[in-house]
Amino acid sequence: MCGIVGYAGKKQVLPILMDGIRNLEYRGYDSAGFAIIEPNGKIKSVKSVGKISALEEKINGTEVNGTTGIIHSRWATHGGVTEANAHPHHDCSGSIWLVHNGIIENYKELKSHLVKKGHKFTSETDTEVVAHLIEEIKKSQKLTLPEAVALALRQIKGTYGLAIIDSHNPGQLIAARNFSPLLVGIGDGEYLVASDASAVIKHTRRVIYLNDGEYAVLSPDGFEVYTLSSRPVKKDIKQLDWDMEVAKKDGFAHFMLKEINSQPEAIENSIRGRLIADEGMAKLGGLESIKEKLRDVKRLHIVGCGTAYLAGKVGEYMLEEYAQIPVKTEVGSEFRYKKPVFEKGDALLAISQSGETADTLAAIREAKEKGVLTLGIVNAVGSSIARDTDAGVYQHIGPEIGVASTKAFTSQVTILSLLTLFLGRQRAMSLVMGQRIAGEIKKLPALIKEILKTDSQIKKMSQKYSKYGNFLYLGRKYNLPAAFEGALKIKEISYVHAEGLGAGEMKHGPLAMIDNNFPSVVIVPKDSVYEKNISNIQELKARGGPVLAIATKGDKEISKLADDVIYIPKTLEMLTPVLAVVPLQIFAYHFGTMKGYDVDKPRNLAKSVTVE
Repeated sequence: MCGIVGYAGKKQVLPILMDGIRNLEYRGYDSAGFAIIEPNGKIKSVKSVGKISALEEKINGTEVNGTTGIIHSRWATHGGVTEANAHPHHDCSGSIWLVHNGIIENYKELKSHLVKKGHKFTSETDTEVVAHLIEEIKKSQKLTLPEAVALALRQIKGTYGLAIIDSHNPGQLIAARNFSPLLVGIGDGEYLVASDASAVIKHTRRVIYLNDGEYAVLSPDGFEVYTLSSRPVKKDIKQLDWDMEVAKKDGFAHFMLKEINSQPEAIENSIRGRLIADEGMAKLGGLESIKEKLRDVKRLHIVGCGTAYLAGKVGEYMLEEYAQIPVKTEVGSEFRYKKPVFEKGDALLAISQSGETADTLAAIREAKEKGVLTLGIVNAVGSSIARDTDAGVYQHIGPEIGVASTKAFTSQVTILSLLTLFLGRQRAMSLVMGQRIAGEIKKLPALIKEILKTDSQIKKMSQKYSKYGNFLYLGRKYNLPAAFEGALKIKEISYVHAEGLGAGEMKHGPLAMIDNNFPSVVIVPKDSVYEKNISNIQELKARGGPVLAIATKGDKEISKLADDVIYIPKTLEMLTPVLAVVPLQIFAYHFGTMKGYDVDKPRNLAKSVTVE
């Protein structure tokens, strides 16, 4: 997620802004920029592509004075990685400047309306619309800046964390929030706005947290908070007791734990504006330009590496069952060397969090060379895969810092379920089935929140099983890839031997390993292969093997058979991997931390694999 810092006070603002944005570098970004109201009433703005250091080099030797300003580090969503698209953005007059985290869903309609009113746009972003909308309302209705902001935000659909300044109101800073974190740091005659505490903690430990649909008006003389209907809100001041490193992690001990716990929000961001539940449809804007070509796709090749490959395997089951498209999922490093056979009507879907995975990129280029339609599911806007594919879908989950992927996997599987809905409804999927799938996708964030509440129970199980040095992870059908992903997580961060396996393959060799020192983790939800999984558990128990089961809430029979059970809520069979993998992530996290390892940075591994 992008970083926001704003300041209104009596000190020179540039050093405060630069220091704050450096403390948000861990969040990931691709460009940065600031806007400061100078003593002459003009606004000085500088932007750059790349690291904060590039912005520092650009202003080196330049005198910038002022006591009110905003700064932003951008993780591109709408528009490429360019200085024009970097924040802050401004209105036609160049007096209103703002920075924004989030997505303005109705920006196209707003932009069209504003263009007809004579507004000129200079970027490809959704954010710029907000500056022009505030300008239009303020000028046409002769309102104050806070009044114009409140009215503008009532017309906006989507998510935002906003910091806004106006050269006609020097010393004033406005902050607004809707589903995108924003806090206000309260100092002595000075106020800071930031997207998280690490940007303000050096200056003050006293903060207020804005709630959705609230905005704050800040100046050296004080602060006021209002609802969008301009009703005053009384806020309690909180005292931060974090150090800088903890602040960056929002109070979590590790980025991995933070990212596990952020999965409800991540999935909400991945589906926002894309799910039309009443019509049983998915609207994927990134595929709109090739919508008709997708009707003619006869076979789909899914390519990925590591966790992305496993997400693709879940998608294979979904797409074949509900969209009735033959799918073959392959590891990128194998696909690129096997001389794949393409036929008319084939398409290739590449999955990668970073968008820079070398083997996956090579697979795309091989497909393009053969004239095959290429698609992508990536998180990093402007990445190589995003640029090289013909069309695609962004995850919109913000950067994933922990090397062991967590929220990227559940987001990728969720987007694959949207793709299944999209392609299925183009084909034979009924309205009723579409509505059912869409309704269950919509519930996923709330269901994951239920699972996250069992953290302490899972931690105890991690302690119980920490004496073992070998694990077998078993699953069938949709949860076969989830079993592989669970085994991968515990290997990555605790360096313990674990094997993912199709439960039906156990008798074909691996069962020979099972004894009372070789536990199995079995994913056994109430689904179409439930009875088969029960039979496998009985085989494990007959050989003395300890069993930890991931089962559907309300299944009392499983507790009589397995040694331990972690329950997940009921959902559609095709969506169970999204839920089943969460306790496996938590289990692996606690397993690794109990051994004293840095789970954010596992040995020998890198976050983005950009070489073969």
